[in-house]
Amino acid sequence: MRTNQRVNNRDEGAKMRAWARLLVLAMCCWLALSVPVAAHDPANEQAEEATEDQGAPDAVLDEDASADALAKAAQNPLASLITVPMMANFNAGVGDYDRRMFNLNVMPVIPITGKKWNVITRTMIPINSVPIDETGSVFGLGDINFNMYWTPAKASSLTWGIGPSLRLPTASNQEVLGSGKFSIGPTGVLFYGVGPWTMGAVASNVWSVAGESDRSDVNSFFAQWFINYNFGNGWALGTVPIITCDWNADVGTGDRCTIPFGLQISKVTKIGKQSVNLLVGYYENVRHPEGAADSQARIQINFMFPQSN
Repeated sequence: MRTNQRVNNRDEGAKMRAWARLLVLAMCCWLALSVPVAAHDPANEQAEEATEDQGAPDAVLDEDASADALAKAAQNPLASLITVPMMANFNAGVGDYDRRMFNLNVMPVIPITGKKWNVITRTMIPINSVPIDETGSVFGLGDINFNMYWTPAKASSLTWGIGPSLRLPTASNQEVLGSGKFSIGPTGVLFYGVGPWTMGAVASNVWSVAGESDRSDVNSFFAQWFINYNFGNGWALGTVPIITCDWNADVGTGDRCTIPFGLQISKVTKIGKQSVNLLVGYYENVRHPEGAADSQARIQINFMFPQSN
């Protein structure tokens, strides 16, 4: 019975990955057909020239900012723009029974601008549904991550930010959804934008300093590198894989790190008067710990709040 269940779960996981690949391929084809119109629109080219530096930290976007400027700002972790991304991740191939795990990350970004320095706060609030055994699951809040970056306020195509990273033991079920530890460490950002390209990386490592004595110590690495090409009219194609490593993991259980590769596409538009960045992507985990997901489909909506004049 268990063998049949595992086979069925593997078949369902393979179907899910096939549909996810097909969805990303269809969206890429749609984007490719849309590019010639967007790329040769004089109005888009003028907007691009007028807002080329909008991705820079001290460029405060107003309500009339172009879709291209908002797209670049959404790709810049250090942009002076209030955003609330909501990223839904559908992970396949989890555990002994190749089950699916759902994760929703709510990630408000709040900039505090100054004359010489800006402070950017980025919080990640995870809501998870983790499979247990063949049919069970645990749903609830995970450990909240809080990052703060100090970054030069002066506009530049190449910019950086550094600061602290905190992981708080806020999980609703500490045994399954959290570490039971308070962890802290350094974090940094590097961003470069030129023409239609944006690229860079975010990285952090935290170590546990307090918490439940009977839980394992935390020594956890996070990195997210990104490359995006902006076609105009708010469209972008890129890759933004999330790499995680548990340095304290037993090497006998497989890799310590999850390393994905994939693609995603995004479009800045409006829902009513609200500016949003819509995104869909698919990633294969080419390396991962035993029992961890082997692929991930990603859907995101990013609410953006340009300042009023």
